[in-house]
Amino acid sequence: MQNLMNIKPIVSIESEVPIDSTSLISLDQKGRHSLIVKALETIQDLIAISLCVGLFAVMVLQLREIFTSLLSTLQFHEITADILFILILMELFRLLIIYLQEQRVSIGVSVEVAIVSVLREVIVQGVLEVEWHQMLAACAFLVSMAGLMVVRVWLPPTFEGVDPEGQVSARRRDSHD
Repeated sequence: MQNLMNIKPIVSIESEVPIDSTSLISLDQKGRHSLIVKALETIQDLIAISLCVGLFAVMVLQLREIFTSLLSTLQFHEITADILFILILMELFRLLIIYLQEQRVSIGVSVEVAIVSVLREVIVQGVLEVEWHQMLAACAFLVSMAGLMVVRVWLPPTFEGVDPEGQVSARRRDSHD
């Protein structure tokens, strides 16, 4: 008990370091700023959740349309376009889920959505019916997207010591095993 009485506190009220009002104000402003940032992040999350719900509703409606079109006449181009549209919506949904989990937009998923979207448009219009300069532009775009997919492997991680793309890939591998 005697030893405990002899221990001096690290911070005492009679500190020799004067406390000025500007340091208290800056602490108050930092607290206010962090509250504002948290509120804005919550609003962003609510927007992302509402987008997820909207995308899910559109996917359900699109599936219903596909099944009703399968029961009537078979139109290959329309069914293929609808299926590819659902795949695009699924990728966008996955992009929003990654955003909600990790508070970032995945470059890889964004590029995949762009690639599938361009391919959908080419398939819907028909490869033979697309003008040569539009096909050339689509090919150039697809090559640049493929380049982005390759280059993103060599990009430094988004956060210090954290590689979000690698973490997502690792989780996926673990879930499939």
